[in-house]
Formats: sequence, C-alpha cells, structure tokens
Amino acid sequence: MNTLSKLIIASSLPSLALASCAAAQTGESSGTGSGTEGLTITQMGEFEKPWAIEFAPGTDMLFVTEKEGVLKVMDTASGTSATVAGAPEVAFGGQGGFGDIAFLPSEAGANVDGRTIYLSWAEMGEDGDTRGAVVGKATLACPAMDNCALEGLEVIWRQAPKVEGRGHYSHRITFSPDESHMYIASGDRQKMTPAQDKTNTLGSIVRLNLDGTPAEGNPFAAEGGVTAEIWSYGHRNVLGMDWDAQGRLWDIEHGPAGGDELNLVEAGANYGWPTRSYGEHYNGDPITDHSDDDGFNKPAIWWTPVIAPGDMQFYTGDMFADWQGDALIAGLSSQAIVRVEIDGENAVEAARYPIEGRVRSLDIASDGSIWVATDEGKVLRLSM
Repeated sequence: MNTLSKLIIASSLPSLALASCAAAQTGESSGTGSGTEGLTITQMGEFEKPWAIEFAPGTDMLFVTEKEGVLKVMDTASGTSATVAGAPEVAFGGQGGFGDIAFLPSEAGANVDGRTIYLSWAEMGEDGDTRGAVVGKATLACPAMDNCALEGLEVIWRQAPKVEGRGHYSHRITFSPDESHMYIASGDRQKMTPAQDKTNTLGSIVRLNLDGTPAEGNPFAAEGGVTAEIWSYGHRNVLGMDWDAQGRLWDIEHGPAGGDELNLVEAGANYGWPTRSYGEHYNGDPITDHSDDDGFNKPAIWWTPVIAPGDMQFYTGDMFADWQGDALIAGLSSQAIVRVEIDGENAVEAARYPIEGRVRSLDIASDGSIWVATDEGKVLRLSM
C-alpha cells in the first residue's frame, strides 16, 4: 500500500509478556517479564507475501522482498512504496521464492543510489525438477525512490547440489563485523542426511569472500570443492543469523517436531542434525537427544513446543534500553517476538510479545524502533 495505515494498537507490556515455562528449555526454568512500561504497535504498510525486510544503513528506506519475486522499497517517513526494477526470476512455491536482503554497513549514507545490495532466492535447476538457493550481488541505481533498479545483478554463490523439493532453503545472509566475509545459511532442503556430509553445502553455514569465493582460513579449506566453503554443519533450517557485541555469530533454526535451537556458531563445529535433536520426526519416530559426550555442539537454548523462528537480530538500539544485547526472534507459529537474554554461552527466554500474525522478518530502525513483517503481509513498527 502507498499510504500510511491508520491502524495503531497500544498495549501494556506486562499483558503482552508471556511466561516462558516448558516452552523454553535450557535444563532449568527460564525468566519472565520486561522492564519497559508500554509498547505501541503501528501498521506502516502492506505487501504481498513479504519474506525479508532490511533498512539501507543510514537511511529510513526499507527494502522488502516479496516471495513471488518482487523487490520493493518503502520510504518509512511518508509510507510510500515502489517496485525496484531488475529483480531475478525466482522458483516460487512451497518455502521457495525471493529470500533475504543484505547491505554493507560501511556504505551507510544519506541515500541508496550506487549502493551494493546482496539478495538471495530459490532458483530452478536445469532439468526443471530441482531447485536450490542462490545469492546475487548488484548495484542499486536509485536517482529517486520511484525510479530504482538493480544493475549488474550476478549470482555469486549457489547451494550445492540442487535437489527436488521446495523446503528448507534457509538462505539468510550476514557479514562479519569487519565486513571481510559473508556468511550464508544453507538449509538441509528437507533431505536430512546431507547435513552430516561435508561434500555438499546442504545443512551448513558457509563463509565466503564478498565476491562469493571460499574464504581463506575456512576449517575444511584443504579439502577443496564446495567443502572449502563450509564454516559449520549439522544444521537443519537456519532462518536467522546475527553477531553479538563480542563479535560472535549466533543462529536460530527450526527443529523438527520440537527442538527449535539458538546456537553459538563456531568454526568447524557439527550441530548434530539429523543424528541428534531435542525434537522428534513428524511421524513420531524418535531422534536421540544430545548428550554431553556425543561430540556435537549443543544449543544454548531450545524450545518444545516450538516457536517456529523466522528471523533473529540482536537489539542495539536506544528506544528499548533494557533490551540492549538481547536476541529478538521472529516467531511464526508462536506469533510473537521472543526476547532472549544471553550470558556468556548461556541463554534464557526473558519474554514474548504477541504480534497479530506469523512474524517472518525483523529489523531495527535508526531510532531504535523494531520493524517486523508478517506472512499475512503487514509491516509493523514497535515503539515506546
């Protein structure tokens, strides 16, 4: 929509915060509550099947991928939006379509013209029956907000191999704090066992140079091929990645029936999927739980029943000062923002803030407000 929605919902946080009882598991009970007095939720726009939202650093311009293959830009000051020309053809269907958006913070400035943009999407295989995630790089040509286009878009990375099916692409993108490397989440594509096989990149997080080539110093670089791209493996479906204040990478990923995980991501580490999980298969077949001696990295916190995470970001703004350094997780089936406090390598769910709809993506605006997109198409602003 091109004008600011008039829907404003104001409510008190104590009534929004849900206790985290058996739903969040770390071996002991998690905390509850919030130190702020009130939360205002304002609908700012509406889009068709939004998958990712991302502010261009230094601006109030919000970019939105619509799953069917459209890239939009929204001037959040006025509420107007426009289509960005030159978007790629995507393999839409199931969980596939247009994916993530990423900008280089070092290119922050007053406008977006000439800025580098990274995008991910699902791509068809040559045989027409297989699919895989890809990441592309382009330059934004935006002399005016209603005259934006992608120039020189080229695919710089492909998930390997392409397989049948339309699920678990993951394809979230993040850059190391020094911007020397790009990290891409590569889901298991619902094939499970490839996540334990390093001759492919399914069920992995890959670490690349900004041109998409394998980064020097990767843990399996000596093995060559796509194995040289892998940073960590044994993942299922990673739908959020971000860096904490200490410069450590964390991910949030879907478990099967139960066992959603928040993980501290370490070089060369194996996170156990599908050999170990705190969930079970959808048909009820058991999966062995993690044990202290199983050799796999364990989640910092896990959830049964699931929260169905859609995205994750550490809060660094000023508006919600008590949340500094907390992980904010977009909840799909939980229809909430889940706030997690982290102490060292330990994590505890602090509170949940219900949202009307399945929360797919989130980002932090320059004023510290929290913006979310729901599967139902709404873009919302959370503020004090």
